[in-house]
Amino acid sequence: MNPVQATDGVVSLGAATGESLAGDAAAGGSSIASIHKFRLPEVRQTFRSRLIEPVGPVPFNRIFLTGEERSSLNAASGDDNVATDGRATTRCIEFLKSRLGLRHVLLTPSCTLALEAMPRVLGIGPGDEVIMPSFTFCSTANAFLLAGATPVFVDVRIDTLTMDENIVEAAITPRTKAICVVHYAGVSSDLDRIAAVAARHGIPMVEDAAQGVGASYKDRALGSIGEMGAYSFHHTKNIVSGEGGALCINNPALDDSACNYRDKGTNRRQFFRGEIDKYTWVSPGSSLAMSEVVAAFLVSQLEAMDLITALRGAAYGYYRKGLRGLERRGLLTLPVIPDYARSNYHIFHILLESQDTRDRLLAFLKSCGVQATSHFVPLHSAPMGVSHCRTAGLLPVTEHAAKCMLRLPLFANITRSEQDKVIEAVRAFFQG
Repeated sequence: MNPVQATDGVVSLGAATGESLAGDAAAGGSSIASIHKFRLPEVRQTFRSRLIEPVGPVPFNRIFLTGEERSSLNAASGDDNVATDGRATTRCIEFLKSRLGLRHVLLTPSCTLALEAMPRVLGIGPGDEVIMPSFTFCSTANAFLLAGATPVFVDVRIDTLTMDENIVEAAITPRTKAICVVHYAGVSSDLDRIAAVAARHGIPMVEDAAQGVGASYKDRALGSIGEMGAYSFHHTKNIVSGEGGALCINNPALDDSACNYRDKGTNRRQFFRGEIDKYTWVSPGSSLAMSEVVAAFLVSQLEAMDLITALRGAAYGYYRKGLRGLERRGLLTLPVIPDYARSNYHIFHILLESQDTRDRLLAFLKSCGVQATSHFVPLHSAPMGVSHCRTAGLLPVTEHAAKCMLRLPLFANITRSEQDKVIEAVRAFFQG
């Protein structure tokens, strides 16, 4: 059966797509469990273009537009309110709540600012420690460092490159005030085990879900499981608004503190609920509301979440199928999605046997017109990590991943011919 069927302008991702994804994720993956239907103007062309030979190089990323962004922006520009908390913001929040099961969410100008709100809301400050992986972006650590706390770095798992559940508890000290998990590539750690550790020690677990929008752990959306979660809608993510983020508040006891911090430290939320006659400055705070203009762009992207995830999943599966032969020969390692996880297919990475092999393959792909890239410099080895943070034990997997990982081009509208070019270039490198 053809995985794509079109009738009366409705495009369905059929059983073959799900079968392909399930088979290609044999090491522990997820499948498209049901048929998805979309009425977006560019869907037919997206699939048709998979058969067109690309012209020029293959970029690492290409933004996917739904075709609704311009009209949504035009509508927002005609509203009286283009500042914050208008109709577009309401639509975004309602979608996130209904689609992802979030109980309370605040749109923010960036994921970095959403992360920075976490220690302020939780009361984490000088003298406190927060456990997190070293294999993450600096915003994760900066959020707590700026509050005066000390990031404590632990290693990641070799299969998912997410926090290793087996070593978290050993890193806890009397100064530990939170565990911050990072959902690398849209895949989580075993969150039940980490949450159990946090509960035993009476500390919160929070989620850096910058890469995890639309992904899940045991049917629960990433970002909705810890005390709080943070999303990114940066230009490089699956769902984009240029720049933007969201703070998910999953513990109702934190609602007022989060809203006060977001509203410059004022009790504006209580004022609008009619609980006080006028609002005033009650706590430290910042300006964390997303502009209506940004929200107007974002809502069109959010409403195409299922389509974007399905397209990326199909491309992810195609890479696995095309490169599994090299993995069987021991030349590289493909990514793994555990049984407990459903990915949003944010990244497709391969691990090579050595840094030399990675660097030579990177240069070879560049010569072939394929833009691949490595990823994080481990935070424990960065100048700020060395001088201001603490490392709990050795981090061999983190260091290996930093030296040997290569990320391949992956985006919703990547063509099949572009993927073939990438796959053939990787194969050619090892055959040469």
